[in-house]
Amino acid sequence: MTALITREELKAAIDAGTVTVIDALGGDYYAKQHLPGAIPLVEAEVADRAAELLPDRNAAIVTYCSNPACNNSQAVATRLEGLGYTHVRKYREGIEDWAAAGLPLEGAATA
Repeated sequence: MTALITREELKAAIDAGTVTVIDALGGDYYAKQHLPGAIPLVEAEVADRAAELLPDRNAAIVTYCSNPACNNSQAVATRLEGLGYTHVRKYREGIEDWAAAGLPLEGAATA
């Protein structure tokens, strides 16, 4: 199981610019709203796009989904780990928690 990261830890990493955030929902969900600086990468695209989007396999990466019950973020994290990415964590809660805490989002719904 991928290590988890809390909202506070993730916000600090985003603010410091020390993490690449992966939106594991993609598509319309990503277009509507996503965490600051997040890039969309769904499980089906990991094998084809990971090297392009994430060239440093030792960089800090956090995947997220909608909420803790959503398995997309774990699936993407597991695939990345299988490709040799060494510092992958999963946001413990998800975008619903982030939004409920009043933290900033990007996307069409926030414009």
